[in-house]
Amino acid sequence: MVVEDDPTLRLGLTKTLRSAGYRVETAKTGTEGLERAGAEAFDLVLLDVMLPEKNGFEVCEELRERDLDLPIIMLTAKGEEEDKVRGLKLGADDYVTKPFGVSELLARVDAALRRRRKRESATSRIEIGGATIDFESFRLTKGTETAELTAQEVKLLRFFLDHEDRLLTRQRILDGVWGTDYFGTDRTVDNFVNRLRNKLEDDPRAPRFFLTVRGGGYRFCRKPGR
Repeated sequence: MVVEDDPTLRLGLTKTLRSAGYRVETAKTGTEGLERAGAEAFDLVLLDVMLPEKNGFEVCEELRERDLDLPIIMLTAKGEEEDKVRGLKLGADDYVTKPFGVSELLARVDAALRRRRKRESATSRIEIGGATIDFESFRLTKGTETAELTAQEVKLLRFFLDHEDRLLTRQRILDGVWGTDYFGTDRTVDNFVNRLRNKLEDDPRAPRFFLTVRGGGYRFCRKPGR
């Protein structure tokens, strides 16, 4: 779905995407975009920031609340750095700066769809030690106790699983989980790792799975001792 109020740009985006083999639906306002998203399951949304009725930030936030995995690419004006950062923090997967080339747009759309396919191919339930994590319900079960996981905790855990047994610097984790334009600190990563330790480790003070590498970062391993 392309959500864009400028008729010329909306038509151009539609023709470009259709010529690349995509089926395209459009919406002229933020409100219309949300209504269409509620009526049909889209694979990806191209979302302009400046929209009538509801702006792109409001639409992005609501879409992300409905669907954690829906790829959202925001269209921002040239040089509007704050728009990019705000969109990413609200859940956008990527952004394209106007004016943009056709090759760049299609490459970003293709990359976002590949990432979604990768997530969908991953198992929805895994076991770490004595805990079972259900990625569909965002629940962690350990013995007779059940804990809720936040969306960001799930993203971080997925990232560790995709890079199991590798040394990951805090900056690499920030870029991979929060995005390259997120102005977080090392402490942001530490706080979220500690949250996962508290929910998954038998003794968070002596972790077996989420290991700290002094001067390096973190290494995640489901098989202690590797």
